[in-house]
Amino acid sequence: MTLSTADIRQTFFDYFKRHGHQTVSSSSLVPADDPTLLFTNAGMNQFKNLFLGTEKRSYTRAVSSQRCVRAGGKHNDLENVGYTARHHTFFEMLGNFSFGDYFKQQAIEFAWKFLTEELKLPKEKLLVTVYTEDDEAFDIWENHIGVPKEKIIRISTSDNFWSMGDTGPCGPCSEIFYDHGEHIWGGPPGTPEEDGDRFIEIWNLVFMQYNKQADGTMEPLPKPSIDTGMGLERISAILQDVHSNYEIDLFQSLIKAAAEIVGSNDLKDKSLRVIADHIRSCSFLICDGVMPSNEGRGYVLRRVIRRAVRHGYKLGADGIFFYKLVAALAKEMGDAYPELVDQQPVIEKVLRVEEEQFSKTLARGMAMLNDTLANLDGDTVPGEVVFKLYDTYGFPVDLTNDVAREHHMQIDEAGFEEAMQAQRARAQQASQFGADYNAQLKVEHETEFTGYTDIDGEANIVELITDNAFTDTLTDGQEGVVVLDSTPFYAEAGGQSGDSGVLKVAGGEFVVADTQKMGNAFAHRGIARGTIRKGERAEAIIDNTNREAIKKNHSATHLLHAALREVLGDHVTQKGSLVEAERMRFDFSHFESVTQTQLNQIEARVNEEIRANHALQTELMDLDQAKESGAMALFGEKYDEKVRVVTMGPFSVELCGGTHVNRTGDIGLFKITSEGGIASGVRRIEAITGEAALSYVQDQQQLVDHVAGMLKTDSSGVIDRVTALQEQARSLEKALSAAKQKLASQQGADMLANKIQINGVNVLVSKLEGVEAKALRGMMDDIKNRIGDGVVLLGVANEGKVNLIAGVTKSLTSKVKAGELVNFVAAQVGGKGGGRPDMAQAGGDNPAQLEAALNSVNAWLEDKL
Repeated sequence: MTLSTADIRQTFFDYFKRHGHQTVSSSSLVPADDPTLLFTNAGMNQFKNLFLGTEKRSYTRAVSSQRCVRAGGKHNDLENVGYTARHHTFFEMLGNFSFGDYFKQQAIEFAWKFLTEELKLPKEKLLVTVYTEDDEAFDIWENHIGVPKEKIIRISTSDNFWSMGDTGPCGPCSEIFYDHGEHIWGGPPGTPEEDGDRFIEIWNLVFMQYNKQADGTMEPLPKPSIDTGMGLERISAILQDVHSNYEIDLFQSLIKAAAEIVGSNDLKDKSLRVIADHIRSCSFLICDGVMPSNEGRGYVLRRVIRRAVRHGYKLGADGIFFYKLVAALAKEMGDAYPELVDQQPVIEKVLRVEEEQFSKTLARGMAMLNDTLANLDGDTVPGEVVFKLYDTYGFPVDLTNDVAREHHMQIDEAGFEEAMQAQRARAQQASQFGADYNAQLKVEHETEFTGYTDIDGEANIVELITDNAFTDTLTDGQEGVVVLDSTPFYAEAGGQSGDSGVLKVAGGEFVVADTQKMGNAFAHRGIARGTIRKGERAEAIIDNTNREAIKKNHSATHLLHAALREVLGDHVTQKGSLVEAERMRFDFSHFESVTQTQLNQIEARVNEEIRANHALQTELMDLDQAKESGAMALFGEKYDEKVRVVTMGPFSVELCGGTHVNRTGDIGLFKITSEGGIASGVRRIEAITGEAALSYVQDQQQLVDHVAGMLKTDSSGVIDRVTALQEQARSLEKALSAAKQKLASQQGADMLANKIQINGVNVLVSKLEGVEAKALRGMMDDIKNRIGDGVVLLGVANEGKVNLIAGVTKSLTSKVKAGELVNFVAAQVGGKGGGRPDMAQAGGDNPAQLEAALNSVNAWLEDKL
């Protein structure tokens, strides 16, 4: 029986669970607390701190199926998607990991037995590679596993030596390849024909055994580890006896759904492959909080969406189509990733809005590009054309390149780079993602957090740091970091800011301005007063006033989250937060402005739950158990296998490691101070609680009372009084406007006495004084009605600006166009304009030239009349 993709994923989990591995859920595609990555692109990303030794967990073996995206930055497969059998923007990486537990021999055994015994792949179809200097791995494959030595290939390039970066953990690799057979072109790895499709890499075993220094030296790691990766789509293709990843069950379902939506009958069309691939990356990125934008991760998402849309329209899609595929994806992958089902409405709305915006310019851009390609001399699209498509029509360069490739052409990338260097900087923010891992100090200690119950306590100083180096003392006035073996200070996490306070020692004190995490240690950052010594005892005292304010705001975010979902709908999910002593900020998914009525309802519901005075309950439980209980996970939070569940009555249940009030009533008062959009489909609410909320309300009342005093009424009469004043002001403005119009009309009538005749035609050219620009049109209509057959040009200078209006009676528009006349004058006063043949207006910014410009009109008209 052929295994489905879902079956293969589960078989992998079951096999390694039987061999003592902890199942770890896929982490977010947005790497948590990792500035070195644009997107999660490998299974080991979420375990990076374990390999670096800066984090410890309860397990030393793990297995996962990690969602990965390679569509931006250094790891970018976007342009190859649709043209090859195995490139994807989104893929799943199956992996097993050892953190100082087993090493080469057992890792090789696990891989070989899984492939040959569990999946029953023929041994004769497999061959392996090792790093050229790794005799140990070669010996294991040959003498322990029994692979013939002619099927063990030594590779000397970096393909078989993996490193986390320019520095840090690294080591040799051993790759396992599958032979698709002689009927497919290609050669074994290491041969000139290795780029063919006959021999396909299916599993990479990384033996992490060195720590690479900045000078290139390799130091042995104290605890060698294992990192492996096997592409789920690749192994599925082999087990389902198909050559292309796009022929596996998962992709075939998506391709068929896409074909039905766009009306295509050719299931092998490359554009259908692109759409099927891109719906996965787009949907999962949106699930993980990425929204389309013009920079960073949001820009990559926008590029992928637009590429999919372009391919759909190429297939003849009628109208907006891409978002309709989300349902098919949720059906196919929703069991493994229930967040797809939970957030389906959000994903669909984001994709629909983005496609609607892009479709407005797509047709025009494609028309321009196709016209360029049709009339092109040579096979290269000029860089300035590529730039114009990007700048004017929002075409990413890879989309233009896509179309060019379909016409067997290329783009002038150098010219494009030169033309758009400034704009390109925002699309290449991935270049900012990089780090020297050995430049980051590794604190070996683990700090016990006591702050859930204590606000002070004694502890030992286990490390002191200043100027990014360890030290034994901090002297008076010196800034640095103090690490304790236990602390009541909360370290910044999950949107909650770190605690401040003081660490008292025999020779002085250390004033803590902030607390952050360094691996499993808590780093108290601040300045020394007196002398602080490593190894001495310290009394840790947090600023409890600050802590209490933070607790009120943090607990309020939980109530706000629940209230938002109750009032706006279950599609609302948290997309970020900030909790400080002074305020709280909460970002959430929603696709339209929140009305004032809704804001009032949300605020009222939160305050209702505050008055209910629910006792907060916290409980540690397994992550799966917590999710089954209905607890909501917070965006961007990285959870261990044991999680802390915070419950506030029947209203709110969330996973959270932060500090909270004892009862909701401790929050006192909740007040929303602002609401607005921060990205497509993402809104932000800012609010305050407790004494800050009370002060805010009092200040607002004081302001109302002050306004009431100015209006000579009480606060309850302010609205009626302001309404009356507004009506009075409108009435006066109307009367004033009528008076000005009447005055202008009279001035126009008086000016008719100054008209002249040119070739028998009445002509009036006049410079006005004290006339507002908005009165010119009414004045012109009045003069034209009185002048008979004629031409009129009026100009006025106000506050450094020139306003012009030209009028031509319809009997003369065949000889003189009002637009030509007004632009003749406007050009002389630094401006331009336009309008109908019988009336046109213009502006300018050089009043000093107005009189001379008006004086030139009669001569210009003599040539026309």
